[in-house]
Amino acid sequence: MPWNMNDYPNSLINLNKATKKKAIDIANALIYEGYSDGRAIPIATEQAKKWYDNASEKQREDYIKNEELTKRKSTNHSRPELLDQQEMVVPYNRNQWAVQSKDAKKPTKLFDDKEDAINYGKKIAKNKMTGLIIQKQDGSNQNIIDYQE
Repeated sequence: MPWNMNDYPNSLINLNKATKKKAIDIANALIYEGYSDGRAIPIATEQAKKWYDNASEKQREDYIKNEELTKRKSTNHSRPELLDQQEMVVPYNRNQWAVQSKDAKKPTKLFDDKEDAINYGKKIAKNKMTGLIIQKQDGSNQNIIDYQE
């Protein structure tokens, strides 16, 4: 069951509304990716506080009003070793882009637009605190972004 603004870990109780919502969203995404609650909550709290410090007042207000929380799904992962691997944006077929963990056999999600794949990959890599490898159409590396603190 996903956390929400009415049901969340006690450690978030003293956070302001925007930071709390962001922490819940990040924690739900981490749980979906396979992190344990005990690992997801402190990571999400730290990232939410950094987000709050860097966001404008308007961004905070808009986030509270408009952003939906990430839905928490099953945490049954057949390959938990991939949780610490970098994410990758790789060409898939002739006109699609895949986001997947490095060494994964199958993509996590497919996109028709490379920018959409990059944005999704960045979100996952930031939440996992790993990195993102972006490839060109020919399979060579275009960019590597490190999100390890």
